[in-house]
Amino acid sequence: MAESKKLNDLFHDTLKDVYFAEKKILETLPKLASAVKSPELKAAFTKHHGETQGQIERLEQVFGIIGKTPEAKTCDAIMGITDEGDEIMDEYKGSPALDAGVLAVAQAVEHYEMSRYGTLRTWAEELGHDDAAQLLQETLDEEEATDEALSELAEARVNAAAEG
Repeated sequence: MAESKKLNDLFHDTLKDVYFAEKKILETLPKLASAVKSPELKAAFTKHHGETQGQIERLEQVFGIIGKTPEAKTCDAIMGITDEGDEIMDEYKGSPALDAGVLAVAQAVEHYEMSRYGTLRTWAEELGHDDAAQLLQETLDEEEATDEALSELAEARVNAAAEG
C-alpha cells in the first residue's frame, strides 16, 4: 500500500512549485519591462525583479529550515499566466492597450503568489516551522505591496492611456 502523504509532504511539494514560479517570474519580468511604454510600469517591473531575487533566497532558506535541498517542480499555474502574458505582448504590441494588458497579467501573477504564500505561511505555522513562517510572511507582505502599487498605477495612468 502506498504511503499516505501528510501536510509536511504537501508543504514541501508546494514549496517546490513556488520556487519554480519565482524563477520563472525572475526570467519574465525583464521581458515585461521592455515591452511596456509606461516609465512607471517599467520601474515597477524592475523593482519587483530585485525583490524576486530576494524572495528566491528566502525560499532557499525555507528549504534549509525543513532540511531539504532547494528544488523546482513545474508550476502549471504560472506557466499559464506567463503564456497569457506572451500572447498579450504579441497581440497588443504597439497598441494603446498593451500596458494595461501586461499590467493585468502582472497582477494575476501577484494574486497567485499571494494565495500560495499565505497558504505556505499557515502550513509552516501548523508544522511548527516558525522561522519559515516568518520568511514566508515577509514575502507575502512584499507581494501585497507590489499588487497595491500595480493597482494604483493602473487606476492613475495605465488604464486611461489604454482608452486612447
